[in-house]
Amino acid sequence: MSTYLLGLDYGTGGAKACVIDDEGQVLGFSFEEYPFIHERPGWSEHDADNYWAACCRLIRAALAQARVEPRAIRGVAVSSALPSLVMVDAEGRPLHRAYNLMDRRATEEVAWLKEHVGEERIFSVSANRLEDHPTLVNLLWEKRHRPEDYRRIAKALTIDGYITRCLTGRATLHYSGAGFYGVAYDVQRGRFDAGILDAIGIDPAILPDLYRCEEIVGEVTAKAAAETGLAAGTPVAAGQVDCNAGWVGGGAIAPGAIQMNLGTCGNFGVVHRDVGFMFSDVGRAMINVAYTIDSANTYITIPTTTTGGQSIRYLRDRFSQYEMEVERVLGVDAYDLLNLEAEKVPLGSEGLVILPYLMGERTPIWDVHARGVIFGLSLHHGKGHLVRAMMEAVAYALYDSYRLIRQSGIPIDYPIVLNEGGAKSRLWRRIITDVFDVPTVLLERRTGAPYGDAILAGVATGVFPDFGVARQWAEYIEPVEPIAENHQRYMAYFHLYKRIYEHVKDDFGALAALRG
Repeated sequence: MSTYLLGLDYGTGGAKACVIDDEGQVLGFSFEEYPFIHERPGWSEHDADNYWAACCRLIRAALAQARVEPRAIRGVAVSSALPSLVMVDAEGRPLHRAYNLMDRRATEEVAWLKEHVGEERIFSVSANRLEDHPTLVNLLWEKRHRPEDYRRIAKALTIDGYITRCLTGRATLHYSGAGFYGVAYDVQRGRFDAGILDAIGIDPAILPDLYRCEEIVGEVTAKAAAETGLAAGTPVAAGQVDCNAGWVGGGAIAPGAIQMNLGTCGNFGVVHRDVGFMFSDVGRAMINVAYTIDSANTYITIPTTTTGGQSIRYLRDRFSQYEMEVERVLGVDAYDLLNLEAEKVPLGSEGLVILPYLMGERTPIWDVHARGVIFGLSLHHGKGHLVRAMMEAVAYALYDSYRLIRQSGIPIDYPIVLNEGGAKSRLWRRIITDVFDVPTVLLERRTGAPYGDAILAGVATGVFPDFGVARQWAEYIEPVEPIAENHQRYMAYFHLYKRIYEHVKDDFGALAALRG
């Protein structure tokens, strides 16, 4: 019987599944978008009850397209966008909507932690700033605002942890996801710090069991098999954060590798084994978690802008009804139409500069109250200007972190590999190449995170001896070299972008107070 592997990924805006064979060929693929729920300012949720139903549909669709017998699937792995939080009761049922990575409601809890635990103590254990890791912080919010329901929490899971529990009946957490719980997670030792948990009043019993990403944590139960179409007994790996999954699938398997995603978030990752870097001043400004490959000893630093690709989705969903109708009627991608409009606009968007902080901002400014700003808007500007200016803004936001990492001297192997989401846009790749002033390439097979999950499943089950197949199968196309003149012009705009933020950053807090 031939050997096949299944990967599942839950991004911030949708879920994907893919089936591959043992030569890396994608035989089946399925995708579903799901809506965001923004009930209150700063809140960002999903309907958690949709996750498992989507899983069952996606697996059945991918298996059908691949024409693979369920018993031929040798292993499964799941990833998700993090941080996220799915609270379940003793029967594994979600207690509330799930938090996704854009949720920033727990500002009072952050302030409490700073006062009663201290930022330095938290950083010395987690290698991460307090603000970015709301899983434990949001549990504190739940404890304070919904105490009756909080007492019903049996386990606090990530999205992928919830799906893994639905598949296997076991509540688990992989090392790469544990870093996004923050606060009490000891990134070097791979465990939660009992002293900090006690100080913040979180019972360790509601936290999942910890595993290396590459470990098998259980098997598909008979109940899950009946609902998904998988065979009972199929091994399930611990899993990984979705950006790791995408970068593994893109061939990032060694220290120095750098890849970039323009998914819902915009981010890039640098793989390394330098613990000292994580605890440096530059590392403090970034996100630091375990990497999938040798996850007990390898790390990845992940600069992130909160609404990267989501900023273009926002322009599509709210202001591009014509383009979406053309897509519905003629099948022409609305994003491609927006790109065509933006390509007509020259570098610098004819004096239009955007701060792309639609849901606060992460690295390196860490401003939960920051919001979007359009600067320089005139009657001359049209939709194409807004699209291009937003692409440039996301590039500036990522470059703001990249310049700090570059100055730190940590080894980076170029070119930057552009991977998922908006990276398919030639214009956006050109903008990033010129802003960063480094060469870039495009990953040819952009199946994305579920492809990396399938490879992880293959390593965890012994189908592959190691992750070397990921680099072997990754092909890089459409190389772009930076244009020095363009970089110089972009730097003038970048410095203006930074000044605009400095001028208005105090006003974001005032606006948040008025908004309530």
